Amino acid sequence: MLTVDLGATGARPPRLLFIGAHCDDIEIGCGGTVIELLRRYPDASVHWVVLSSGAQRRQEASRAAQALLRGVRDKVVSIQDFRGSYFPSEQPAIKDYFETLKAFQPDVVFTHFRDDLHQDHRITGELTWNTFRDHLILEYEIPKFDGGLGSPSVFVPISQAARKRKVDLLMRTFKTQLGRSWFTRETFDAIMRLRGIECNAPSGYAEAFYSRKLVLST
Repeated sequence: MLTVDLGATGARPPRLLFIGAHCDDIEIGCGGTVIELLRRYPDASVHWVVLSSGAQRRQEASRAAQALLRGVRDKVVSIQDFRGSYFPSEQPAIKDYFETLKAFQPDVVFTHFRDDLHQDHRITGELTWNTFRDHLILEYEIPKFDGGLGSPSVFVPISQAARKRKVDLLMRTFKTQLGRSWFTRETFDAIMRLRGIECNAPSGYAEAFYSRKLVLST
């Protein structure tokens, strides 16, 4: 299986932009990848964006981000208040906000799968591509009642320690979501186990992403 080094320019640490429609999306979709990347690139710059929140969920999102980004010196955590479940009608305002993110000049953008069946996720993915036209964009996946899990092509092996830290964080921090039947350790472990099988990860676990455009330097 081909292995590609992610995002480092050699001249400086990578700049990583993480975008989530809702307060737990980044953690669910790529929390293990965050852990592994920051272990490898402890001097990375991180811009962490959550587009919709609310008072209680804002507190959860802030705690989760600070826990995952502990030790990162150059970081920005931005939690917005766009109306959840109504992103199609909020699209112009979200697009204006996305334009402000260009100043960060990320090397890699992590965002929602552009064909996600959840309307908020889908709009987020579409606007990411609409805004960042010359960047490496990796689209993560979220389990949901709507279904829609597909066949991603990019995999990040996750160590057992990172897997446990990710799932423990989700269950410990996002208390408002524990009543949802799918929000369980078993769900998050199962998806990482499946993706781990697909990429033959040493630990047996991985997170997976969709990549629509990738330029290999020769």
